[in-house]
Amino acid sequence: MTIPDYQSIMLPLMEMAADGGEYSLREAIENLAQYFSLSDEDRQVMLPSGRQATFDNRVGWARTYLKKANLLQTTRRGYFQITPQGKTSLAERPSEINVKYLERFPEFLEFKNLKREPSGSENLPIQIQDKTPEENLETIVQGLHQDLASELLDSIKICSPSFFEALVIDVLVKMGYGGTRQDAGKIVGRSGDGGIDGTINEDRLGLDIIYVQAKRWENPVGRPEIQKFAGALQGFRAKKGIFITSSSFTTEAKDFVSRIDNKIILIDGHNLAQYMIEFNVGVTTKDTYQIKKIDFDYFTD
Repeated sequence: MTIPDYQSIMLPLMEMAADGGEYSLREAIENLAQYFSLSDEDRQVMLPSGRQATFDNRVGWARTYLKKANLLQTTRRGYFQITPQGKTSLAERPSEINVKYLERFPEFLEFKNLKREPSGSENLPIQIQDKTPEENLETIVQGLHQDLASELLDSIKICSPSFFEALVIDVLVKMGYGGTRQDAGKIVGRSGDGGIDGTINEDRLGLDIIYVQAKRWENPVGRPEIQKFAGALQGFRAKKGIFITSSSFTTEAKDFVSRIDNKIILIDGHNLAQYMIEFNVGVTTKDTYQIKKIDFDYFTD
């Protein structure tokens, strides 16, 4: 089943609270997951950041907007219940409760039209859209990351092969392999190396060695190149390897690594760019925005 949007959650949430009892957000999430017959897979779908389940986020924002309309109220830390105004609304048997419905309540309009001062003297109302604020924000961030990844790939494709190999080692070090940059990567050679460009320790202690092949290519890397790399690993009696390219891998190449004993990880240009963004290789922070939430511990007597 498709995960319901936060507006579709509002009426079932109100109906759940109709008995006047106190409910925690976690109880609401569990009850509503059953109401919508969500599968475990549905429940595990995360926001783009991976920091919160999408359904949990939407239930939280449905509750927030209902509270802004004074249909629900906070009773104690982490708990809410229906208000008299909420009971009156349910008595009208609405077919749905959404943002448009909530606009009939002065409390919600006051929240929606809340003025804030941007850089100039203009006042802007809070914009309420179909997605939750986190979903909107993370969608925007994803778009910016995709644009940045495209720029990184363009830069990678015009760099020298030796620079690309060094870049690969930098990314692996930032990901936690090999310890320091000085002792992490060892260039094995670029000719007569049997398909190996370098090695890197799996950890600071060097308990295992990972062999690296870095190819700055335009065309997709096919099965023959991966077979050559796997053969080189056998020659070194190695069991682990990483094959990184600025392009992509063919279906045959991916299928081949899934059926061999050696553990070979394939990282294409898109994934490499994402790792560069995540681990701050070749990128710099332009702006930082902080999203804050209430500290309930502060209000504990």
